[in-house]
Amino acid sequence: METLKSPMQNKLQLLEDKKAEAQLGGGQKRIDAQHKKGKLTARERVHLLMDENSFEEIGMMVTHRSNDFGLEKEQYLGDGVVTGYGTINGRLVYVFSQDFTVFGGSLSETHAEKICKIMDLAMQNGAPVIGLNDSGGARIQEGVVSLGGYADIFYRNVRSSGVIPQLSAIMGPCAGGAVYSPAMTDFILMVENTSYMFVTGPNVVKTVTHEEVTSEELGGAMTHATKSGVTHFACANEVEAITNIKTLLSFMPQNCEEDAPSIPYESGDEIRTELNKIIPENSNQPYDIREVIENVIDSDSFCEVHKHFAENIVVSFARLAGKSIGIVANQPAVLAGVLDIHSSTKAARFVRFCDCFNIPLLVFEDVPGFLPGTDQEWNAIITNGAKLLYAFSEATVPRITVITRKAYGGAYDVMNSKHIGADMNYAWPSAEIAVMGAKGAAEIIFKGEIAAAKNKDEKWKEKEAEYQTMFANPYRAAERGFIDEVIKPEETRMKLIRAFKMLENKVDKLPKKKHGNIPL
Repeated sequence: METLKSPMQNKLQLLEDKKAEAQLGGGQKRIDAQHKKGKLTARERVHLLMDENSFEEIGMMVTHRSNDFGLEKEQYLGDGVVTGYGTINGRLVYVFSQDFTVFGGSLSETHAEKICKIMDLAMQNGAPVIGLNDSGGARIQEGVVSLGGYADIFYRNVRSSGVIPQLSAIMGPCAGGAVYSPAMTDFILMVENTSYMFVTGPNVVKTVTHEEVTSEELGGAMTHATKSGVTHFACANEVEAITNIKTLLSFMPQNCEEDAPSIPYESGDEIRTELNKIIPENSNQPYDIREVIENVIDSDSFCEVHKHFAENIVVSFARLAGKSIGIVANQPAVLAGVLDIHSSTKAARFVRFCDCFNIPLLVFEDVPGFLPGTDQEWNAIITNGAKLLYAFSEATVPRITVITRKAYGGAYDVMNSKHIGADMNYAWPSAEIAVMGAKGAAEIIFKGEIAAAKNKDEKWKEKEAEYQTMFANPYRAAERGFIDEVIKPEETRMKLIRAFKMLENKVDKLPKKKHGNIPL
């Protein structure tokens, strides 16, 4: 005989039924379709991202309010986005994960309200926001209401900028207005072959410009990782993207009022003799700056950002004696390490992020100057180069520079020189600090003597050697105090650990202002 359930049991059963319905999103058939594309569901992504049993969902029962175009007959609990809070490695984070199985993850009024709610909570409680984006864009049936929802999110992105870390993972389509929220967050991660970002899709491009292009070519992960620089990480799959999010967060504080977490470190022998062998005898010969970085930082702590974009500069997070630092380094192995438009903007953005969140900056400098050419000048190398200069000049975190080899011209100034507020500037004995290379300098300074000489080539070489001896070294700059110390390469790690320790209580305030006017 069947026992009658009490009123409370019936109510509890109703709750369980609704939860089960919400868990299914757009239904099993659409979940299977998502899996066939090599994509995880919104809830599976959250499960992978958060610490076990730490996720607390907010707004599970929310449904849309639209009655147009038959939408009132299609209601899904949660309305296409999973939102809530929990912990990653024990630290509080807020997350939203768009559910492509519900109306293609499209953004409605209530969908946007759910995202805004967790963004507001994140600001009030000083914790990072992570967005897992998988959306076809604005829900067309809702018209301007869905557009307003996007703008509500954009406004919060800007309010949160520099206050709490914001990370965006693109796990599927991200088109039209949907791309601008990730663009205003601190880091973007994309998944190869299953995610793309563009303002206008291939069909519109074909109609307007008659260009035939696929979604992957137009806005795929590698396109944005190499050509545009829109994405900071191109990940082989979703699991790798989620792992990268966790790694990134480990280098960041919870908010702008805190310091990044440090890990225990026991001091030992900090001399690294391998560094003595890295710089080639010929100053025009390339080498990989990553070798220098890897020999200076704590082992296995190198986390490169924007790896495939503007490869003539390397930016990365790392740890030094257990503490989080940001590294900016010219890369002599690519374009001789020159500064150009893309490398300047890439480094400037990274410098500003580190400064926002109290992450000290370490600069390795080997730069022959700015890249010449009509393409650079016509595309505003002046304004774009100035962005990096502005970013370093504005930064108030501890800042240290190590000049490994070339430091020529205006690029010497820009790469965190003493003159723009660097705290400590070291140079290796191989450093060449001058207005320009010896060959070009000799041509200008000794033009008359070379022209009058019987053997012009011999005279030129003689004068080049004279300039080299006089300026292609770190000692003139050290005499002026522009270089604090000329150090043996092997001592670099030891010197940096001590210098950053000395600077850990640094206080430097910018003049009172609303905000500066960075050269955009």
